[in-house]
Amino acid sequence: MRLDGWFRVLSEARPQAPVLVSMRPGNRSLLPKSSKNAASEALASCRSAFLAVALFSALVNVLMLTGSIYMLQVYDRVLPSRSVPTLVALSLIVAALFILLGVFDWLRQRILSRIGVELDRKLGGPVLGAILNGQLRGTPGGSQLSRDLDSVRSFLSGIGPTTLFDLPWIPLYVGLCFILHPYLGWTLVGGAAILIVLALLTEVLSRRPSAEVARSGGERAALIEAVRRNAEAVAALGMGQRVTRLFEHTNDRHVASNLGASDITSGLGGISKVIRFMLQSAMLGVGAWLVMHDQASSGVMIASSVLSSRALAPIELAISSWRPFIGARQSWSRLKQALVVVEQAPMVAPERPTRCLTLDHVFVAPPGSQTPTVKDVGFTLESGQGLAVIGPSASGKSTLARTLVGVWPAQRGSLRLDGATLDQWPEETRGAIIGYMPQDVQLFAGTIAENIARFDPAMSEEAVRGAAKAAGAYELIVGLPKGFETPIGEAGGVLSGGQRQRIALARALYRDPFLVVLDEPNASLDADGDAALTAAIAGVRARGGIVVVVAHRPSALASINQVLILADGQVQAFGPKEEVLRKSLAARPGIADLAPSTPKIVMAADARG
Repeated sequence: MRLDGWFRVLSEARPQAPVLVSMRPGNRSLLPKSSKNAASEALASCRSAFLAVALFSALVNVLMLTGSIYMLQVYDRVLPSRSVPTLVALSLIVAALFILLGVFDWLRQRILSRIGVELDRKLGGPVLGAILNGQLRGTPGGSQLSRDLDSVRSFLSGIGPTTLFDLPWIPLYVGLCFILHPYLGWTLVGGAAILIVLALLTEVLSRRPSAEVARSGGERAALIEAVRRNAEAVAALGMGQRVTRLFEHTNDRHVASNLGASDITSGLGGISKVIRFMLQSAMLGVGAWLVMHDQASSGVMIASSVLSSRALAPIELAISSWRPFIGARQSWSRLKQALVVVEQAPMVAPERPTRCLTLDHVFVAPPGSQTPTVKDVGFTLESGQGLAVIGPSASGKSTLARTLVGVWPAQRGSLRLDGATLDQWPEETRGAIIGYMPQDVQLFAGTIAENIARFDPAMSEEAVRGAAKAAGAYELIVGLPKGFETPIGEAGGVLSGGQRQRIALARALYRDPFLVVLDEPNASLDADGDAALTAAIAGVRARGGIVVVVAHRPSALASINQVLILADGQVQAFGPKEEVLRKSLAARPGIADLAPSTPKIVMAADARG
């Protein structure tokens, strides 16, 4: 791409909404299938922009010689000749060159800022995908990647990168000092060597403190987010002061590590500044000695001092900017490690399932654990059937629900829809054939319609209204001030628990998915909500879908015809609802909480059996 093309691209760059890409079971990545490393590819796409920065840096460093040349000419030509026209002409030329220098320096800084924006735009989606993927795998600290991306963008917008581009030009200034006189050159080399040693010392001493700053900062951010999400519990349980003390302890560690890293860079930065001032004076002293011995002119003495200042400025700036450089480098390393994905060949997806769901000897363990909480579970459901998964707490019900929708992969065994495993469908295609309502309902900031449509850019008004009616939430929604366009706030905060569940149910039913999995769908519902849920389950079965309901309350079983009882992750019973409940009630007192409603459930059994 030509340089002017990069300016056009970078000037028009603007943040875009991140797009989530393929996520499939079996620990498949959320990253783009065509990318081996999204971070490396994003950086490679900015190569021409970095070349432009290098070109402008070359021009800037050549123009930095303007001051030295001007002083050399003034002291060696203008003052001896006392020529005012020569002084005026030189001054005008120098003023024009300094203006040009400022323009080139502004352009390279502007390009670097646009590179940061471009990297953020290209990596925003993959980073979000990696965070989600890490959350599903049980990898802690996934949000650190977002802060890492911010760190890289902030570094590119500062003076650090320009300093790195200026460092290779130090030999130019050293060589010019040697041309003026070898003594001046060697004096400059000695000072530069001392500063380079200080820079290496900064690298060694600040590496571990910078890593500790990143780690403690992540812990503090995670604690703040946890407190924010549980603000009601903190206030109601009188935990405010205790949480504050916990935060102060975490914050003190972060501040201490921050202070340690700052002390190292500021201390060595101060030493480098003193050395540069001493070296600049030393250059003047050596130049004066050469002038007194008629080996150099006064112009050479002044010019060499300015050259030495310019030659050592990048090293001094690098030392003072070493901490953000180390932070950005560590952040980039984490991004590269997290955004690695094995390239996958294009695939042909199976057709939409319409017949059955089959589990065959499935074992499932939570992310990060090797101990299965679902053990050797197997059953088959035909289209039009509904299954209730019941059992005591911690029996593996929610784990099974997450496996059915592909959130947690099976350690062993297989899960198939019409004979095909879930990973044979791309994410968006699979999302259209599966409806899921988790136990902990979370909605996104946006309108009710956007949440029901799962933020589908091709949202169909008819599909949204149909999902709301199927969930029995249509009247509830149109009764709100703005109907389907009602903003629900962060996490649906403006809605009650029952309203959130009704809208989450509509989201699960959007575009009539074949498999619908509902985990404790009636936990916050009133009698009207229970009736709507029963009708929704019956509606899915009537159109030939499959419904799996994880339930404790018997009202959720009214439209169900199959029951599976789990205990300690293993199937205790499976079969027709009336038969399984009758045997379980007789043999297991643990199911006694269903007993009062059992006659009603039996009477509500539909004709499909």
